[in-house]
Amino acid sequence: MYDWRSRVRQVFVLLSSLCATAYFSHHAIHGRHGLEARSALVERTDLVEFEIRSLETVRARLRHDVALLTPEKPDPDLVEELARDVLGYVHPADRVIMSR
Repeated sequence: MYDWRSRVRQVFVLLSSLCATAYFSHHAIHGRHGLEARSALVERTDLVEFEIRSLETVRARLRHDVALLTPEKPDPDLVEELARDVLGYVHPADRVIMSR
């Protein structure tokens, strides 16, 4: 039969193991590199990828516009559009409707 010292030792080892398991389990879920942090990073990755796709679309449009504005032969429609937007020019035949 076991004496009381070995019984206390067994209980101590069991409680120590349970505490260590609880500690590491808690940090595996809630820690800096745990499951919650991973899900937040995945969500952030999705947002950044969406932003990258939208910026690539804008970049492609700007490349196209720059290609149309070559010094050799600029596209007249694009030049007129830029003059209207940036400089505020209006064609003499345009009608301006002002709202209150």
